[in-house]
Amino acid sequence: MRSRTVVALLAASALALTACGADDGAEPATDDTADMATTDPMATDPLESEPMESPVEGSGDMSFEAGTTMAELSDAGTITVGTKFDQPGFGLQGLSGGPEGFDVEVAKIIAGAMGISEDNIEWVETPSQVREEVIEQGRVDMVVATYTINELRAERISFAGPYYVAGQQIMVAADNDTITGPESLSENPDTTVCSVTGSTPSEQIREYLADESQLVLFDVYDKCADALRTGQVQAVTTDNVILLGFVSESDGAFKLVGEQFTEEPYGIGIELGDTAFCEFINETLQENEDAYNEAWASTAGAVEGASPAELPEPAPCA
Repeated sequence: MRSRTVVALLAASALALTACGADDGAEPATDDTADMATTDPMATDPLESEPMESPVEGSGDMSFEAGTTMAELSDAGTITVGTKFDQPGFGLQGLSGGPEGFDVEVAKIIAGAMGISEDNIEWVETPSQVREEVIEQGRVDMVVATYTINELRAERISFAGPYYVAGQQIMVAADNDTITGPESLSENPDTTVCSVTGSTPSEQIREYLADESQLVLFDVYDKCADALRTGQVQAVTTDNVILLGFVSESDGAFKLVGEQFTEEPYGIGIELGDTAFCEFINETLQENEDAYNEAWASTAGAVEGASPAELPEPAPCA
């Protein structure tokens, strides 16, 4: 009651001063009055009233339609992402034990738009030959793994994107002057080229071979790079941005030859027919182009010879 009386008297005094016009000699508020102003339980802390600004557009609104993948993942507060652990610049297992690279950062942007922090992302190593399988079996919620969109794969899973367009090229030892592009492989039938089982490059290189025996396949590209380093194969083929990563880490042992000879649109693999999730991913990337560009510049785009990334227009979700 005493506090209310004091407040009332102060209010009345303030009105009286306003009506009469306070002069410059008016006494300042007492320490007791200042303490009351700062300890009033009804006062609002200006720091608490300002909403935290998220670097990911759309992450402030977590109201997703019930039953959608976004609603389920947002409610769970976690997501499982398949990616590669052997590709410099895109998905390479770092010292922390988790993967690092452009694909990893793209996945973080999508997760962030559902209110999922990077600490709550479970990363699953997903080599090329098992990407459709892990999606179909529900072992991952999406795959972001230099995953070229093509019609055969789209019969089993759906793609969001594309989010990047690469092109296939050839990597050889730095002192190799025999292989200058894909055509050199058929002209030199004793040479061998390495790629990865289940990858688009492993299929597209076949038309340039004199014989199937020229093609050596492993499960991951690290093994191809090791085989090239030891002279067991004479060339490695996959997308140019992936090869640039191996070249940059080779201390001058490798080089790229020829021009890119395919176009590889990278998509994000999700469950077949999940149109709502596909549209959400596409919209999220389009709304976060600045974050996308920063992700590229700090990962694959930092490799010598890499071109600036351009976010492509997404394909219609089906």
